[in-house]
Amino acid sequence: MKLLHLLIFMIVFVCSSFAQNNTKRSLKPTDVYKIKTIGDPQISPDGKWVAYVLSAVDTGKDKRNSDIWMISWDGKENLQMTNTEDGESSPRWSPDGKYLSFLASRNADKHSQVWLMDRRGGEAKKLTDIKGDVGEYTWSPDGKKIAMSILDQDFTDTSKTKTRLPYVMDRYHFKQDRDGWIENRFNHLYVFDLDSKKMDTLTKGNFNETAPQWSPNGKQLAFVSNRTTDPDRNDNEDICLMNAEKNAAIKKLTDWPGADKNPKWSPNGETIAYTSTSSNLNFTMYGQNGISLVTPATGVIRSLAGTVDRNVSDLQWTNDGKNIICLITDDRKQYVGNVSLATNVLSTLVGDERSFSDIQINSSGNTVATVLSEPQLPGELYVIENKQLRRLTHVQDSVTNQIEFSKAEGFTSTSKDGAKISGILYRPVNAVAGKKLPTIIFIHGGPVGQDDFGFDLSRQMLAAAGYAVAAVNYRGSNGRGIEFTKAIYADWGNKEVLDILGAADYLVKMGIADENNMGIGGWSYGGILTNYTIASTTRFKAAASGAGSSLQLSMYGVDQYVTQYETELGAPWKNPKKWMDLSYPFFNADKIKTPTLFMAGEKDFNVPSAGSEQMYQALRSLNIPTQLVIYPGQFHGISKPSYQVDRFERYIKWFNKYLK
Repeated sequence: MKLLHLLIFMIVFVCSSFAQNNTKRSLKPTDVYKIKTIGDPQISPDGKWVAYVLSAVDTGKDKRNSDIWMISWDGKENLQMTNTEDGESSPRWSPDGKYLSFLASRNADKHSQVWLMDRRGGEAKKLTDIKGDVGEYTWSPDGKKIAMSILDQDFTDTSKTKTRLPYVMDRYHFKQDRDGWIENRFNHLYVFDLDSKKMDTLTKGNFNETAPQWSPNGKQLAFVSNRTTDPDRNDNEDICLMNAEKNAAIKKLTDWPGADKNPKWSPNGETIAYTSTSSNLNFTMYGQNGISLVTPATGVIRSLAGTVDRNVSDLQWTNDGKNIICLITDDRKQYVGNVSLATNVLSTLVGDERSFSDIQINSSGNTVATVLSEPQLPGELYVIENKQLRRLTHVQDSVTNQIEFSKAEGFTSTSKDGAKISGILYRPVNAVAGKKLPTIIFIHGGPVGQDDFGFDLSRQMLAAAGYAVAAVNYRGSNGRGIEFTKAIYADWGNKEVLDILGAADYLVKMGIADENNMGIGGWSYGGILTNYTIASTTRFKAAASGAGSSLQLSMYGVDQYVTQYETELGAPWKNPKKWMDLSYPFFNADKIKTPTLFMAGEKDFNVPSAGSEQMYQALRSLNIPTQLVIYPGQFHGISKPSYQVDRFERYIKWFNKYLK
């Protein structure tokens, strides 16, 4: 009997311990430090390995650091290839598969250099000593040369005196987020010979040449360039071709006024596939990419899957040259598609309620490596074989084994004018069925982007704080076709606000949202729409506007969008009423009653902090509860991990103050 009691006690103890060890906790802001980022998968020529970039937070230095890893195709071996404080990126295999190259800025190097390591191990060796910045690079088919796109050297940075010469601008487009002030520096093509260590300059002049791609016979380079009279004044880009040698003539293969990008040679070298935007305006934001083919020998251009009214990206030829694998941005999804050249029909390779990115096809077959994320799973590396998914990496296990994430539920709302709008809802994991919840509508940026069924840290974080969180793919988003995207052209803050309010009405009607405790927020265009919305209604009791603007007239010449402004809105002196109409949140600031938190990056040239400062000053003058937070040294995207944590903590504290 004593033995039986002891056995029962041990069983209960073990079961209790097992239950405790399997109890997951809620997400919290400091988990930013734990979530890794994976990307840029590169399959070895023999198909046995996949190299990739893994980024993790270095808490001591308060920054993310990236390293090169490689994993065997069966997933059984996972090897770290680099491990330095400098960070490495852009892994590329030599054609014979013996070497793995990458970009890194090490030791005294001011700019990233191309490094080379033996895949079997040993120290990496620096190949180049470049004075400019390497944008992209690619191996020649015979493995003897590397083509690069390099930004001109900055000769005005005088390190000897430690005093930088004044910035001098004479270009139409003179500033860009992260790049800062743009002077007369351009990206040009170079070819580096691995044996002689000699670098040949292929292109010069006041044009950019990017995305170099070797022809299969190694004799020519296809690339992207805007060769118009003043490239700053339009978004035109064309596919160009030249022999891979000095002083070679450049031939334009396309002449569409929109953007032709991402050239990819067919395996037989007879055709180049590329993406071509549907818009032929000077500014192509509201266009979407389709697939086109050009035959260099004849100049004949053909459109593929032209009836597919969705954005296409990441083109990859199959090994037999009969199909193109690509990513399709569809309603709340990004799936892997297959376009048959014979039938011109698009089919789904793999999809469902998830998001794919970074696809690469295996040169020895038609299998694909890709990055996949789901609502409850940050990005991991997968392979696609016979239309089936197989997981390769488990870099997020330490997070997903500890934290219980919210589920994502799709919903459709109806706006006041009858438009059907797609959304995604996140509820707290411990939400009581039937109980109304304080709710936050968190708006995506762009505007031409979309919220999908990939992992969404911002909305997961707010849901973990006890809120129902809604993502709304308002008109202007992609994923619903070109007309849906173009619906807000020169008409900002109108239809989008109707869509946001329609989603709010739906959530209240369904008994999900507590209509007396609703908040709104977003970053970039999400911040702009937050301002438009709180100037249109007082139903939201708290708001968080990040990297937004309202006095649009004041943004002319201050941000990086002059081409868009003059194309879409017209010059302010020619069309002042349009500019004033679009600035209604500022001129109606006295109608805003919503306590609002404004945030911005100090060095943001995309939506400069002035946009947030102006709205903060207006609400402060009107005695509406408000606060302004400026993140030192940050651009449009907040990249410093501690600032990312701080932002989440401030969101939660602000919404808790007014919604709970």
